[in-house]
Amino acid sequence: QVQLVESGGGLVQAGGSLRLSCAASGRISTNYHMGWFRQAPGKERAFVAAISHTWIGGSTYYADSVKGRFAISRDNAKNTVYLQMNSLKPEDTAVYYCAVNRRGGSVYGPLDYDDWGQGTQVTVSS
Repeated sequence: QVQLVESGGGLVQAGGSLRLSCAASGRISTNYHMGWFRQAPGKERAFVAAISHTWIGGSTYYADSVKGRFAISRDNAKNTVYLQMNSLKPEDTAVYYCAVNRRGGSVYGPLDYDDWGQGTQVTVSS
């Protein structure tokens, strides 16, 4: 099991930027997909972004709602995954979670992931 700790959340005005980090307690195998999800009050946990394992080139995937504004990246040497969030909107307000997929395959659903962090709050004011 991989222990994940998110950081970097906070309060930002609309149009601003934040960079979330997800530090893993163990080595993030190059075989693992890594993802970011978010959950707003009263809503289900939703896919935000994912980055595939290195063997298939570290391909990135994004929800339509964040495409062009958010960027996911990984630093395997630092056991860390990042989510750069630009042009933030009030509707981006949520708790953001990172997760690891050790099985491969799909990256879009919460059930595709095995281990989760505790989440970090992002609040975007209008």
